[in-house]
Amino acid sequence: MKAIRSYPIIGAVIAQVAAGVMVIAISAGLAGVLDAQSLFWLGLVVQSVAAALVTRLLGLPVWWVWIGLCFPAALALALNAGELPAWPFGVGFVLLYLFFSNTARERVPLYLTNRLTTEALLSLVHQRGARRFIDLGSGLGGVVRALDGEGRHATGVESAPMVWLVSALLSKIQRRGEIVRQDIWSTDLSGEDIVYAFLSPEPMPQLFEKARREMKLGSLLVSNSFAVPGVEASEIWELADRRKTRLYLYEMSQPEGAKAGDGAAGKAG
Repeated sequence: MKAIRSYPIIGAVIAQVAAGVMVIAISAGLAGVLDAQSLFWLGLVVQSVAAALVTRLLGLPVWWVWIGLCFPAALALALNAGELPAWPFGVGFVLLYLFFSNTARERVPLYLTNRLTTEALLSLVHQRGARRFIDLGSGLGGVVRALDGEGRHATGVESAPMVWLVSALLSKIQRRGEIVRQDIWSTDLSGEDIVYAFLSPEPMPQLFEKARREMKLGSLLVSNSFAVPGVEASEIWELADRRKTRLYLYEMSQPEGAKAGDGAAGKAG
């Protein structure tokens, strides 16, 4: 399961293979009952639904479930395209690149922070008196726009071209926050009071080491849902939303390399 969490494409392939086995078994059982066309459509539906269900059972993010559901139909369309023009496939590829180009490279899907979590972050910056806030992988920039103002400067970092463009335009229109297009690993964290990230389990150890190197004492790294392996959080905020969100707070006053059990931990709701 660790390999699947680190490389979701492995889970996606497993789901399609498992669904394919089901399709073969069903087709063999109904070969003398249904005609070829009916078997094709039945197989396509079973492949799509079964792949989506297995993907979900493997614990992959929701967007991988949608990929599992749509991939068989997309493949069938491509194989039977015949005289269809090639440009729709090219446009689809370009759009996927513009919105999700950072996903394969950084293994970080597009997660959007919900309203209750945004309110909790706003409460946190008030409690800490934070003046500089940065969202690493800011998506559509909702958190940045919500937290900017009242003497605070909020910045979002986003590398996917189209996601950055949409969020930057929204920030310009509303005159709230700043969205920059760059890699999170090249972003300087030294001047930030609070660094927020809603990424995935894969980059958390590397992100924590970057934070320990660059962030000032007393500043805070906040991770939505994904803890840093082997490192005790200074606090854990458990929210009362539908997905039971947890915010892991890591204060940079802890000694570098502090491991689980060496630091104080707290909870707030």
